[in-house]
Amino acid sequence: MKAPRLTAVELNRATLARQMLLQRDRGIPVVEAVQRLAGMQAQEPKHPFVGLWTRLEDFEEASLRVALRERSVVRATLMRSTLHLLGAASYATVRMALQPPPSVALRVLGARGEGLDPELVLPAARALLAGSPLTFDEIRGRLQEQFPDVNDRALGYAVRTLLPLVMVPDDDARWGFSRRVRFALADEWLSEPLAQGVDATRALARRYLGAFGPASAKDLQAWSGVGGMKAVLEGMRDELEVFIDGDGRRELFDLPDAPRPGADVAPPPRLLAEFDNVVLAWDDRSRLIADAHRPLVTTKNLRVKATFLVDGIVAGTWTVTVKRRVATLTLAPFSGVKVPGRAAKALEAEAQRLVRLIEPAAHDHAVVGAP
Repeated sequence: MKAPRLTAVELNRATLARQMLLQRDRGIPVVEAVQRLAGMQAQEPKHPFVGLWTRLEDFEEASLRVALRERSVVRATLMRSTLHLLGAASYATVRMALQPPPSVALRVLGARGEGLDPELVLPAARALLAGSPLTFDEIRGRLQEQFPDVNDRALGYAVRTLLPLVMVPDDDARWGFSRRVRFALADEWLSEPLAQGVDATRALARRYLGAFGPASAKDLQAWSGVGGMKAVLEGMRDELEVFIDGDGRRELFDLPDAPRPGADVAPPPRLLAEFDNVVLAWDDRSRLIADAHRPLVTTKNLRVKATFLVDGIVAGTWTVTVKRRVATLTLAPFSGVKVPGRAAKALEAEAQRLVRLIEPAAHDHAVVGAP
């Protein structure tokens, strides 16, 4: 039987439904939300707070801090060797599927990696961290004492990339983590072993499709940073739904029971955090952002700007500044993008609420540049 086609709009609506962006969900625990999203980018600790506020009707900051403190959600190096929040159960299931081979992971070091032997460094780092979380300054310093001829930054990079670690939350930090964050061994922090092998890789694929499908093997590889995903999805073909994209060029895989609402569903405007996964999660991102606009959301130093959605598509960026105790959220639509009046009013209302979440101590709050 010929696989059915899905238009770009249908792919967009499927994504928004799974990402809780068609409507805010109510009554969902923070842990369940993070699990459903297959992790949240957390390059800076405040980003997931904004991301959850955007998606949950009754989100409270304290609920995420509690989940981190109780170890049901962790912040760690995960997809593409970048920091994410992930539910602890998912972390234990998929972490080793994301582990790059040392030869691949350390290639980026070039000459700085001279003399670095991961078979010696990683056990030494594990011994240092056993029962004793440390900052990376402390880890690098102590490893340098044992390996004085190896670059200290290379030592730190090897440990951060190849040893499963989680960040230890700080009860006194508003966004859950201080600047001098400590790291703990993941299996100690979670008190359970990490899954290995094909089961972990397939679990990773299922979590991705549940949050971002329907999607291709290239999409899954772009999100995870793990190669060989075409063979993984082929091995799962009997348990998945298969579609063709609107251009008829790409085969898309999906979970059978995942939501795929029709193209006639109207999405509300939404504000997304910096580095939000929903802007980054595919090789072909056209379902969420026009190709012409992609360069406008990434800075020269590879930061991904905070964006906003209109009719389910990235329509511009936003920033918050504080001056003389006035916090101002500035909306900047892309050149040539027209925002309908009703959507503009809804977007301004969203911005008024969000600026108060981000800067509650400000004397006053404002929104400028409303479309």
